[in-house]
Amino acid sequence: MTTEEIQSRGERRWIVLGEDGRHVTLGRHSDPSPDEIAQAEAGLAAQGLAGWLAVMEGAYYQRRKPSLMMVRPLCGPERPFAEAVDAFQAARKASLDRFA
Repeated sequence: MTTEEIQSRGERRWIVLGEDGRHVTLGRHSDPSPDEIAQAEAGLAAQGLAGWLAVMEGAYYQRRKPSLMMVRPLCGPERPFAEAVDAFQAARKASLDRFA
């Protein structure tokens, strides 16, 4: 295992994952506060979107897929979490392929 692989496995961040696979990072070096989570949920609601608070483990721009763990739903998503993860991984792969 390379140093890069070891480091990418250790990267952990909180994200808001939308139903369509788009995401934003909430926190990388600390857990988000309840207020930050509430603001993120209000932002989704204001745009008519839904998603999940999740933890992403692994580096986004590495070939190895990061893992996503659902923490809780935000704004009552209608699609399953697994579908959003699939969309996230497809968008990530397309982004990586552009730079290959």
